[in-house]
This record gives sequence, C-alpha cells and structure tokens, in this order.
Amino acid sequence: MFHLATCGHTTRNIMASNFFVSSAMKGGSTKLVSATIHKCFVKSSSIGPSVDDPFHGMYNSAIVRNFHQTLNLSGLISRDHVRAFEEIFAQDKSTHKKGGEVLYSPDSIDLAFNADWTGQYRGSSELVLRPRTTQQVSKIVQYCNENNIAIVPQGGNTGLVGAGVPVDPTIEPRPQVIISTNLMNEIISFNERSGTLVCQSGCILEQLNLFLNEKGYQMPLDLAAKGSCQIGGNIATGAGGIRFIRFGSLHSNLLGLECVLPDGSIMDNIKEIRKDNTGYHLSHLLVGSEGTLGIITKVSLQVAIKPKSVNVALIAVDSFEKIQQLIYMAKKELGEILSAVEFVDKDSMKLVMKHHKDTLGAPPVEGEYPFYMVIETQGSSREHDEEKLNMFFAKALEEGVASDGSLAFDEKQYYYLWKFRELVSESLKKDGYVYKYDISIPLSKMYDIVLDMKERMKIFPQAKVFSFGHLGDENLHLNITSPTFDQKIKDTIEPYVYEWTSKHRGSVSAEHGIGMLKKKYLHYSQCDVSINLMKSLKKTLDPKNIMNPHKIL
Repeated sequence: MFHLATCGHTTRNIMASNFFVSSAMKGGSTKLVSATIHKCFVKSSSIGPSVDDPFHGMYNSAIVRNFHQTLNLSGLISRDHVRAFEEIFAQDKSTHKKGGEVLYSPDSIDLAFNADWTGQYRGSSELVLRPRTTQQVSKIVQYCNENNIAIVPQGGNTGLVGAGVPVDPTIEPRPQVIISTNLMNEIISFNERSGTLVCQSGCILEQLNLFLNEKGYQMPLDLAAKGSCQIGGNIATGAGGIRFIRFGSLHSNLLGLECVLPDGSIMDNIKEIRKDNTGYHLSHLLVGSEGTLGIITKVSLQVAIKPKSVNVALIAVDSFEKIQQLIYMAKKELGEILSAVEFVDKDSMKLVMKHHKDTLGAPPVEGEYPFYMVIETQGSSREHDEEKLNMFFAKALEEGVASDGSLAFDEKQYYYLWKFRELVSESLKKDGYVYKYDISIPLSKMYDIVLDMKERMKIFPQAKVFSFGHLGDENLHLNITSPTFDQKIKDTIEPYVYEWTSKHRGSVSAEHGIGMLKKKYLHYSQCDVSINLMKSLKKTLDPKNIMNPHKIL
C-alpha cells in the first residue's frame, strides 16, 4: 500500500498542485499516477504530535485513479526498494499512532528536499523517507547499507554549504535516499530543576525555545534560521549563533546524544548528567560531522535559565582599534551579564537602511560612523543590569572609545535595535548576488582582511564589500555583492580569502561547516595528519561510504 504525503520542511500550504504517486504495477517497471490535491495544510510542530494532515493516509495505489501522465524512475530506486521502506514503516504502525512516510513526488521533493537553502546546490533524489522513531531510522540505514544505497540525512535544510542535499548523480552514481527528520520532533523529557532537556533531533529550535520559555528556561543557541532549523542539524553542523560568548559552543551544552551508525546500529549515549569521564567522548564526535558518521536521532542538552532582565545597546565606534578596546571593556565592566557582542560596518548599516527604511524609521544614532556594535546583557535583576549597562556606556563615551549610541531597556526598543544587525543578511540578498564567507580570524587581524578585500575588488566597480559578525568569538561574515554572479569576481576572491585566513591561523569555516562548498579548502584549516585521521575514521565507521558521501572529505 502506498500513500501520498505532501509536505514541506516546516509549515507549508499546498494549493491545487499536481503530485505523482507510485502505483504498484505488474512487471519490472514502476509507473506513476498523477493526483491533484486541492488543499493540504501540513504543520510541523516540535512538541507532541507533529502532523495535522487531513489527507494523511487517504491516497494509495488502490484509490488513485485517472492516468494523466506516465513517467519512469531512473531505475536507481527500484520498486522493491520503495516496498521495503514502506514495510519498515508498516511494521511500526501497531505500536505507534502513525508510521513514517515515504515521499516520491518529483515536484514536492525538488521543492523542499533536493535544493539547498542558498539555491547553489540541487540534487536529484527520487525518494524521501520521513521516519518517526530511532528504530525506523535504524532499519532504513541497515537496508541501505546492505543494498549500497547512499543516504543523505536532512534536518530543516537551512544549511549554507550544501551538506544537507544529494550530490549530482555524475558524482555519486548510486541511488541516493534522503532521510528527513521532520517528523522526529517530540520532546521526550525536561527536568525543571536541573535544566536538562531530552528531545528528538527534528525539533525546531524556535519551538524548543518557546517550550522552555514557559518553564523559565531558554535554549543556549540562537540563530537567524531558528524558525526552520532543527536541533539535530544544529549539532551536526556545529552551529554557533549570537550568544556564543555567553553559553559557548554546542559542545559546551551537549550532555549526550543517540545516533544511528552507518551499519544501522544504535549508539545510545543519552545522559542527563554534566560530568562523565568514562573513555572517549563519542557524542562530541558527531558535532560538526554533517551527517557523514551517522544520523542523530535524539539529543540531551543543558539549557539556560531564562533571564529576568534583557537589555541592549547599539554603539557607534570610529575605528576597529576602538572596537577591540570596547570588547575588552564590555567583558570587564559587564562581566557575568554580557550575553552578545556583534558588529556591523558602515556599508552594511547603510544597506539595511536602504532596504528597510520604511519599516525601521530613523536610525538609532545621528550621523554616520565606520562601525556599529550591538552589545546585549542578560541577568536576573533589572535595576542592577540597567545600572551596569548605563555605567559602561557612560565610561565608554567619557574615555572616547564610543562615539555615540542608543540603549534599550524595554522590549520594543530591544527588538528595534537588534533589527539593525539581524536584517543585514536579508538586505544583502536584495543587493544582488552574494559571495558569502564565514571565517574565524584573531580579533586583532579581523578587519584587515576586509580592507584587503576592498582593495582587491577595486578592479570590479560593480562589486561591494560588506562585513559583520560575532565579535565575541572572532567570527567574521565577509560578504561581497555584485548585480549578478561573475566567475571572475569569484576567482579573485577564492582561494585568496582562504589563503589569507590560513596565513593568520584562522578557520575557513567558523560555524557553517564544510559540506560541498568548502571541502577543497579544508586543507587551509586542517593539517594533512588531521585530514588523514578524519578519512581513516570515516572509513572505519562507514566502509561503504553510504553516509552523506562527498561531504567534508
């Protein structure tokens, strides 16, 4: 039995769309039937039952009628493969409210699963599997391992380096199956006294935060893609975010995880304790692995207390030297309440105002300055925190480190000031094609590469250079725009930007990962011994190379 599932990767309305569903036919070929769904609303939620789908289970090969078009699958994914995956899900229906889902609609798969967030990478997988349980994932992976089928683990598909989508079939000739964790979105447990959260890997970051807020807690991670990204994908990417300076990396907050290894075995390291010094810390091996070593199915996290007081300052600064002084001053004067330190350069600020002036209104400071810093505090006493921030700002002005600024002590002003940092990426997209670089460079050298790139781009009058990023952890987002993609511009940027970064002992990927985008530049950040060790580890755990092949290495 086959059923039609139409779904995107978060919340999606599908109106009057034609989808193709496989019909069990006699003989060796698989024919496809066209069915029209006139309204289907699918909503993924990270808490409790996740799918509100009025059409779920209604369509199968027995009741879909009227052939409008006959198509053939490539032959890589056979009818037997589809039947085997359906059987895996059918076996669980007796013990679970709903089984998993097999999607093989070319249109919906291309729309939501084969194309990456940036639009730079597009695969051609004909099959998406959406399990609900670790056991289902295990059986799927075991079958793929036995039948030499390549697996592409996929979370919210918000990655920026092409790690979460299939590769071109000319590169990977084997069939490629996408395993989506969209339906693995249950919160399993939360201890309100210890602040330990256990959940499935498909939980959306923003939904987790909303759940925790009601309990007086918050996630230690905050990203621009929080409304779509999933916690399993965050861990597999090694995502950073804006509050790294306060809560550290995901390594700092991960207590344990459960994952399915390439042979289908389940590594259960779910724990709710902070200290465990019993051998190799295998859970942390999966952080930043991008699905190449296994599929994360559950995670255990130490979350943070929700602050009673949150304040922010947007400060104008007239040199990068003074930015460095201001960071040191912020750490010294604000201490335990400092939660974020971001910066935006003049050109980025002007771009935000250009594209969002109607909604933002007047800028928070008068005049124009080379740099703007966003400094956030989180604490437990409003009066105490406001006093510390006021004193810090007054001292910065008095000593000439800050030129001007605006402070926010209420929710409306807080979100208003943050907009000038958060809208940079969106504004860049409106400026044309964006060449994006996520790099880590020692603070003293961070802006030097921006100046070098501005000089280098002078031969292209249509190109503009922008910079912003996470000052608290020395993560620079270097962006160059042009009206349209220009290979000459790209060749002028790469590999120069990575050579420069390597020369100054930085990282070619601060938080976005390697994926397909940067794998040929991995050697600029990792020595040959390290890369060979990675290859050896990959071969040991995944001798058939079925788990997200052609990513990282």
